[in-house]
Amino acid sequence: MVFEGSSVAISHTGKVRSNNQDSGYSGANLFVVADGMGGHAGGDVASSIAIQRLEPLDQPYASTEDAQASLQAAATTAAGDLIRATKDRPELAGLGTTLSAIIMVDEYAVIGHIGDSRIYLYRDDALTQITADHTFVQRLVDSGRITPEEARYHPRRSVLMRVLSDMDSDPELDMFVMHTQPGDRWLLCSDGLSGVVDEPHILKAMQLGLAPGRTADNLLKQALDGGAPDNVTIVLVDVGGQHPIHSGTPTIVGSASNPDGVYVPPVRPPRSNWLHPVRQAANEPSHFEPAPEYLEELIEEDRRRAKRRRVGWIAAALLVVAMLAFAAFAAYSWTQTRYFIGADEDSVVIFQGVQQNIGPITLSTPIEDTDILLADLPPYQRASVERTITARSLSDAMAIVDRLRTGAEANVIPQTPLPTPMPTPSETPAGGEG
Repeated sequence: MVFEGSSVAISHTGKVRSNNQDSGYSGANLFVVADGMGGHAGGDVASSIAIQRLEPLDQPYASTEDAQASLQAAATTAAGDLIRATKDRPELAGLGTTLSAIIMVDEYAVIGHIGDSRIYLYRDDALTQITADHTFVQRLVDSGRITPEEARYHPRRSVLMRVLSDMDSDPELDMFVMHTQPGDRWLLCSDGLSGVVDEPHILKAMQLGLAPGRTADNLLKQALDGGAPDNVTIVLVDVGGQHPIHSGTPTIVGSASNPDGVYVPPVRPPRSNWLHPVRQAANEPSHFEPAPEYLEELIEEDRRRAKRRRVGWIAAALLVVAMLAFAAFAAYSWTQTRYFIGADEDSVVIFQGVQQNIGPITLSTPIEDTDILLADLPPYQRASVERTITARSLSDAMAIVDRLRTGAEANVIPQTPLPTPMPTPSETPAGGEG
């Protein structure tokens, strides 16, 4: 069954590279992006060979298993071609290419992937990265040693751990099958796009609902506006959808579209621009596959970087703790310059500190019991003391206590002693003595 949908493939040299080492293919059932590596000529040759070997796979398949087997076989054949190419032309030694491909089989997408080109799926207003980068920094992300944002600017982000190259005659592709449905939009791209335009901006371009061609142009413009330090290749595939449906005539873009021997003029040398930090981060030699001893050096370097990060985090944590401790000490010292009058059981007491507490921590200390009984105070003064009375200083507190003492003394009613009764004279009985 021929896939029904609409697709587009575009490729651009970018603003820094002198030639395009990317290749892309968009056909009736097959869609591919390949990002070459290995120098000015090697990358061109590698990505072109990959496209040439996969192009015959653009046909209907009876089952997804058949498509997977054909895709793996074509990748293996391409690897053999790369090995023979370096034997014939030793100057091409070290060439290789990423490979991200989709074969549409009925309502399924058969996916094959190696390297750091990417496949995204836009479905139900959400963008999902389907493939995993086979890079050194992705291993660091997977192990939790760095964040995805740190990976975008890591100095070793160009180091590939798996790639279609002249060093491996039996390449290991990630192979899997996904169900697809009308309305899905698949994006295949080289890291010239994903390394410059982040996923939120790719999602915004998808959400505009434009046709594949206009969406691809929009994404390319964003990459160019971001400095485009590498070649940019984009293949967009719509499954059904609102745009005109057609069975696409095969389109080949990038280095695979140029016959051997055709001179490609270099682009204008780029001007440095401090407004494009992404260009500064990505303006390095294109990615490459390292030798084993180089990987050992990278691992050791990453250990040193991790150690420095740990030391930095510990130092920052200690600094924060010290600042918090100093702030707490300063705050506590300030509270000890305050005074207030309050009640302690049944008497008036002068306290040093503030009335508030922090959990179990008391911020005040009784410094003088005035011996003024609460019971002796007039009702309004007693209520004030029980609510506490703030004093500006110790002398101010003593003055307040003096006023309270005066109030207490005035409130006490003196007990006047009762007069001693006078003795009553004895009465003489009437009639006198007898």
